[in-house]
Amino acid sequence: GYFMIAPAYIIYVMFVLVPIIIGLYYSLTNYNFYKTQDFVGIDNYIMLASDKTFLRAILNTAKYAVYTIFPNIILALLLAVAVNRKMRSTKFIRTSIYIPNVTSMVAVSMIWLWIYDPTLGVLNRLIKVFGMEAIPWLFNEKTAFASIVVMSIWKSLGYNMIVFLAGLQGIPESLYEAATVDGASATRKFFHITVPMLKPTTFFIFVTACIGSFSVFEQVNILTNGGPLNSTTTIVHQIYLRAFTDFRMGYASAMAMVLFIIVAIITL
Repeated sequence: GYFMIAPAYIIYVMFVLVPIIIGLYYSLTNYNFYKTQDFVGIDNYIMLASDKTFLRAILNTAKYAVYTIFPNIILALLLAVAVNRKMRSTKFIRTSIYIPNVTSMVAVSMIWLWIYDPTLGVLNRLIKVFGMEAIPWLFNEKTAFASIVVMSIWKSLGYNMIVFLAGLQGIPESLYEAATVDGASATRKFFHITVPMLKPTTFFIFVTACIGSFSVFEQVNILTNGGPLNSTTTIVHQIYLRAFTDFRMGYASAMAMVLFIIVAIITL
């Protein structure tokens, strides 16, 4: 038995457990990617407490999680219910909605970067048709964050829809038949049968979505690079900047430990 589980445990220890321990050690040093690696204790964590940019990143990440998770769950559930019916175009619709999920986030971000372009973007060309002025979506502090949220919801909607679809197909048809005999409407069936029976599925999607939301990075880095005025920067984006731009590996590791604690609490 130990021999059979050894490969999984070796991979876990090498690529998860050891990096966490090393990261924890680095977070207690002033490691700068070169020779400096002095032990500084909790100095990095004390600096984090007064780092306004990092505190802004935590707030932005929490906002991103709230604004993407709940709308995504609601939309994914409604789409799953809609495509759970037997129609000629069902397979095509399911595939079309799911394709963005299997597309690289970098590729998707580049496409949306073009869509949001202030002069040549499809979105601004569309609103000009209705007599509206072009909007600098990614260069305006009021619209940049919302732009990233919309793109992220679109990207992950297909995955959540498929998970909900699997949950829907696991609900016994006899429950709906009994409700029909009792004269229940489609709305009552949805709220009194579908939603309660999908609680385990919804909980699974919620937890995984939370973990994914707190790890958001690619779309922020490509679309806005955290701007304008740090209005879209996130925890992972700050870790990346401090580590690979400022070469403050110790400080970045302290940020990573804070993120690790947040994700661990959510997961538990």
